[in-house]
Amino acid sequence: MSQQMPERIPGGGMDLSHLASRPAEGQSGAGQPAGGGAGGTVVDVPSLVMEVTDQTFEQVAQLSTVVPVVLDLWAEWCEPCKTLGPILEQVTRDYGGRLVLGKIDVEANPRLAQAFQAQSIPMVLALVGGRPVPLFQGAIPESQVREFFDQLLQLGAQQGLTGRVNAADADGEDGANAPAEPEVPEAHLPAVEAAERGDFETAIREYEAVLAKAPADAEARAALVQMRLLHRLSDASAEEIRSAAAERPADTAAQMRVADLDISGGHVEDAFLRLLELFERATDAVDRQAVRERLLELFEVVGVADPRVIAARGRLATLLY
Repeated sequence: MSQQMPERIPGGGMDLSHLASRPAEGQSGAGQPAGGGAGGTVVDVPSLVMEVTDQTFEQVAQLSTVVPVVLDLWAEWCEPCKTLGPILEQVTRDYGGRLVLGKIDVEANPRLAQAFQAQSIPMVLALVGGRPVPLFQGAIPESQVREFFDQLLQLGAQQGLTGRVNAADADGEDGANAPAEPEVPEAHLPAVEAAERGDFETAIREYEAVLAKAPADAEARAALVQMRLLHRLSDASAEEIRSAAAERPADTAAQMRVADLDISGGHVEDAFLRLLELFERATDAVDRQAVRERLLELFEVVGVADPRVIAARGRLATLLY
């Protein structure tokens, strides 16, 4: 994560430039909570995880002068968002009030989506002292989320944010009033535990074992394709994946990895277009079958009812028949 904070995140609709001009620590200014983040300021909040709307954003921006505020831009139709969201929520609670998480539904809050230029989701950024700080895009493992949060807290400390918030769920899973976690089927537990520690290879094997016994387990099937996607992306950076594809345009495997990367970052149309064109150009039957299978798997990652999946599936059918 870059420690250089942008002066603003450009975009139409909701102007965020006023956030970048907030007074520095120790200076007076309208709208800044008394004491800012200095002297261990403590603020009571209902929960460490809160819904942020176009109307409540200014309050959240002010809270970021006490503790860093992580913003998760998501949507109901976004399958990677459903993987990342619970990780962000649990990790936030584990930090015990040193930061908070604001969830922004981009469909319900178009002004914020436009202001933050949310061209792909999930998109995660933060507010530190009212200033926007880019973090990452796409679904990433819990271990990497914790690394980003650790760096964010270091940046907050450098900016004088030494406060904390009190909330019923500040103690993580053990908090007395913490929201109940969804019950994980017993058969899924080994896979879930492997995924939480970033061992996607083991998670894949465990979910495959579940499906061997219960082929109709839709939840296991959805989780399996997510784990396969994360596993394929886990051993290289985005820059390395894109560079390899640019250097080897005829390499089917390299092109499919870029499609995986695009899906993980929410660039769904780009991923499907790349694979459909790759399928159309392929002359080798093995390559064509590999691309078709990857497309079908990514359809499940995005969600078979998604309009973009329906459109891509239709084009694939015309290419096949």
